[in-house]
Amino acid sequence: MAAKEKSLAVSYGSNFRRDQDTIQASSSIESPKASEDFERGFRFWAIIVGLATSSLLASLEHTVLTTAAPHILQDLDLEENFIWVTNAFFVSSTALTPLFGQLCNIFGRRWVFLPIIALFTLGSGICGGATNGGMLIAGRAIQGAGSGGIVITSNIIISDLCPLRKRGQYMAVILSIFGIGAALGPFIGGAIAQSTTWRWVFYINLPIGGLCLLIMFLFLHTEYRDDRSFFSKIKRIDFAGNGILMAGTVAILYSLTYAGTIYPWSSWHTLVPLLLGLLILVLFIAIEASGIIPEPVMPVRLLMHRTSIIVLINTFLNSVVYFWYLYYLPVYFQAVSLYSSMRAGYSLLPQAVAGVPGAMIAAISLSRWGKFKLIHFLGFALTTLGMGLFSILGKHTVIAEWAVFQIITALGIGIVIDTLLPAFQAPASEADQATATATWGFFRAFGCIWGVAIPSVIFNNRIDQNLYTVSDSTARQLLGGGGAYQQASAAFVQKFPLNVQEEIRSLYISALDRIFWIGAIFAGLACLLVLLEREVPLRKQLDTEYGLKKEKLSQADTEKNDSSTS
Repeated sequence: MAAKEKSLAVSYGSNFRRDQDTIQASSSIESPKASEDFERGFRFWAIIVGLATSSLLASLEHTVLTTAAPHILQDLDLEENFIWVTNAFFVSSTALTPLFGQLCNIFGRRWVFLPIIALFTLGSGICGGATNGGMLIAGRAIQGAGSGGIVITSNIIISDLCPLRKRGQYMAVILSIFGIGAALGPFIGGAIAQSTTWRWVFYINLPIGGLCLLIMFLFLHTEYRDDRSFFSKIKRIDFAGNGILMAGTVAILYSLTYAGTIYPWSSWHTLVPLLLGLLILVLFIAIEASGIIPEPVMPVRLLMHRTSIIVLINTFLNSVVYFWYLYYLPVYFQAVSLYSSMRAGYSLLPQAVAGVPGAMIAAISLSRWGKFKLIHFLGFALTTLGMGLFSILGKHTVIAEWAVFQIITALGIGIVIDTLLPAFQAPASEADQATATATWGFFRAFGCIWGVAIPSVIFNNRIDQNLYTVSDSTARQLLGGGGAYQQASAAFVQKFPLNVQEEIRSLYISALDRIFWIGAIFAGLACLLVLLEREVPLRKQLDTEYGLKKEKLSQADTEKNDSSTS
C-alpha cells in the first residue's frame, strides 16, 4: 500500500495525467455484472440510515442559529463576539477536514467515525449548558469539528461501500438529508427558541447523537489491515501540513470576521491576518508538493488533472453561493417582509423540497450515463438564474414569487452538490479515494466560510452607504457598523414609527439587491468554468481495502460452498 502511494506521489506532470487517463479508461471497460458487484444487505442499509441521521445532525448546526440568534443575544452578553458563535463552528469544521481524511487511512473508518459522533454530541451538550459567551463559543468549536468530521467520513464510507459509477446515488441520499437539515435549520431554530428555550436547539442533538452512535457501533464493521504499532501509525500523520493548514485557515477567518465591521478593510487589523493566512496557505502547498513529507495530507498529485482543478473551484463556488442565500434570505423575510423567526424558518421550506429531487435526479442520471459535465452546467445555470431573481425581492413580493425563486436556486444547487465529488474522485486512484474526498471536503467547507464572509462585507458596506436614508438617529446607530444583520428582525423594525419602518425596510432591500446580484455573478462564473471540464470515465467496479467485513459463515455453509465450487 505504502509503496504504491509512494510511486504515485513521484509521478507528476503530463506523464501522471496520461497514466491516470489510461487507468480510468481501462477501468471503465467492465462486464455489466461488475457494476452490481457490491454488498447491499441489511448492514449496508443500516449504515446508510446511520450516516443519513448523523448528516442531519451535522447540517442542522450550520444554519440553526440564523433565527435563534436574537434569543441567545438576550441571554448571553456576546455583543460583537456573537459572530464567533458561527465562525468557531466553521473554522474548526474546515481546518480539521483533511486531518480526518488522513486518520481514516491510518486508523480505519470505524474508529474515526465513532469518536467524531461522540465529539459532536459533546459539543452540543456544552452549547446547551453554556452560561456565558466563551463557553458557547467553545462548544460550537467542538461541534464544528464533529460536524466537519461527520460530513467527510460519511462520504469516505460511502466511497468504500459503492463503486464510483453507483456512488452518486447513495451520496445523494446523504447529501440530500444534509441539504434538508441545512434548510430546516432556520425553521427549527426559530420554532424551538420561540416556544421553549434556545438551549433545546442544542440539547435536541443529544438523543439523536446517541442513536447514531449506537447504530454505527453495531453495524459499521469495515475491513482494516494494518499490523503496525500505534506509535508507528501516529508517525504517518502529516503534522506539519495539518498544522500549517489550520493556522492559515484560522488567520483568514479571523480577518474576515471583523473586516468591514469592527475594523475597516484598509486597517492593519484586517490586512495583516488576511495576507498572513494566504501566505501560510501558499507555504502549505509548497511543503505538500516538496516530497519531504512521506504521506502528505493533501497530495499535489490529486490536482494533476484539469477536471480535478475545475471541480475543486466549482465546489468552492457552489458552497459559497449556497450559504450566501441561506444566510441572507432569512434577512429578507424578517427585516423586509416582517415575518416572525418561526415563519421565516418555514418560508425556506420550498428550497428544501426542491433540493432533494434535484439531487436525486442528478445522481440517477450520473449513475445511468456516467457523464457529469452537462449536469454541472445545468445546475449552475439554474443557480445563476435563481440568485438573479432573488435580487428583485421587495416589500410587496407575493409568496408564489419567492417560493418559485427558491425552487429554481435550490434545484440548481441540488443538481450540482451530489455530482461534484464523484467527478473529483474519478481521476484519482482507488488508493487515494479517502484523501481525495478529504481534499474535496476542505474546499467545500472553506467555501462555507467565504459564503458567509463575502456577502457580509457587501451587505454591511451597502447598508453604511445608504444609512443616510433612515431619518431616525437611534436606528442609524444600531444598523451601522455591521449591526444590520443582528438587527434583522420584525421586532426591531416595528419598534419605530411607520415612516421609519418603511425607511429601514427600503435600506435592507437595497443591500439585499446588491448581494444577490453579486451572488449570481459567482454562480455564473462556475457555469462558465464547467465548459473547461473534461469527462472522465467513472469506474463500475468496487476496489477498496476498507469495504464491509464479510460475515462469518457457519461450518455447514462453508462445506456447501466448497461442494458447489468443486
